[in-house]
Amino acid sequence: MRALFVTAELYPWVKSGGLGDVAAALPPALTELGVDTRLLLPGFPGFLDAFPGITDVARLHTPFTSERVRVGLTRLPGTERLAYLVDQPAYYDRPGSPYASPDGSDWHDNHRRFGLFSWVAAEIARGADQNWTPDILHAHDWHAGLAPAYLAALPPTAGHIPTVFTIHNLAYQGLFSATLFPELAFPPGFFSIDGVEFRGLISFMKAGLFYSDHLTTVSPTYAREIQTSAFGGGFEGLLRSRADALTGILNGVDPRVWDPGHDALLPQVYRAENAPAGKRAAKAALRSRLGLEREDAPLFGAVSRLTPQKGLDLLLDCLPEVVAGGSQIAILGSGDSDLERGFAAAAASHKGQVAVEIGYDEGLSHLIIGGSDVILVPSRFEPCGLTQLYALRYGTLPLVRRVGGLADTVVDATSVSLAEDSATGFAFDDASPQALVSTIGRAATLFREPKTWLRMMRRAMTRDFSWESAARQYVALYRELQPDKPLLTS
Repeated sequence: MRALFVTAELYPWVKSGGLGDVAAALPPALTELGVDTRLLLPGFPGFLDAFPGITDVARLHTPFTSERVRVGLTRLPGTERLAYLVDQPAYYDRPGSPYASPDGSDWHDNHRRFGLFSWVAAEIARGADQNWTPDILHAHDWHAGLAPAYLAALPPTAGHIPTVFTIHNLAYQGLFSATLFPELAFPPGFFSIDGVEFRGLISFMKAGLFYSDHLTTVSPTYAREIQTSAFGGGFEGLLRSRADALTGILNGVDPRVWDPGHDALLPQVYRAENAPAGKRAAKAALRSRLGLEREDAPLFGAVSRLTPQKGLDLLLDCLPEVVAGGSQIAILGSGDSDLERGFAAAAASHKGQVAVEIGYDEGLSHLIIGGSDVILVPSRFEPCGLTQLYALRYGTLPLVRRVGGLADTVVDATSVSLAEDSATGFAFDDASPQALVSTIGRAATLFREPKTWLRMMRRAMTRDFSWESAARQYVALYRELQPDKPLLTS
């Protein structure tokens, strides 16, 4: 069986969120189970500069440019995995992020950039590479949402290719003015409620939700939540109508990157049996780097985008009370300018107790995950969340809001769960500073009970959130859609 994995991001070369991590870890797990998986990526400089030996597969006539578009094939560095690249410099060779210019504003032609990307995905599914044609097209998030729609609009060349569309975050809907619809080269009827139209706009996300054969999202709870008005972003009716074709499959952790037993970014590697010593070394290094003063205080860390979605405004509002209670805070992240300024001011006001670094630093992120006692993930919504999975693996207890994948992965420390030895962290329900500070207080109190804390740490480190488990569920789904296609190991 062959699968084309259509993604705009791939760790470590181009990443703005969890999608890049998933794209790096899930395909090799699928390959191990017998699915010949290739990626399709936009020709961003981060890819083209890093990938050697790109060879031509096709030069395609497209509706998006008068010149032919090059589709290249390369082997990912250090692996045997293959990836296609849509090499169109006028669309992808730009500064800034994959989606926005250096000043943070979206590129004015994102509809064409990702329309072309989706169009090429559909063409590969229709046989543009004469040596390899997928049995499954698996598109990820709004950037690839038009790919199933283009397959629906174009006559098949070799039978129907089933499509899977994975929602990583429904909040990003790929919305564009209806006046741009003619530039996407769809039949007129595709701009309708039974098509790509959403509230008078074009929605790439809507296209993926409507035209794909099967939908997945990145946790079972989020799959249920997005069928409600509170989390559905206006798509809840469509998602309820497609509930039989919607599956929640929890993301996993890539042990090649996140494993305290082999993590070269930690001062001392450790496993469950020697976790206290390893974590003490990491905490000492973290405190030294950030200038945190109290050795005996519970240390609460956060590695996150600084956005209201992540609930970091709740933390900022209750931060003086947390510090007054004797806890320390270490934050790494960037995002909303008001939150960046607010946390910087809080660090200046609470030197030695609060440390904030704006931006992203891979080494510091690992040090915070390993050296903190608790990782804060107070999200208003969270499709899956990876930070809490990393934290569990490192014996750092997550403190989360009980939503999405956070609800699926963290067992709150209650009298019952502690007695059953099933507790792995702390959870709260209300998206309020009061609920957050109360839960931080519970964690700080339990931190003073070292035997109980150690049991929770070791229990957390035994949780299995491997990509193998997720990959098996995807393979089962692929086989439902293509029952006649054998796995490579069959």
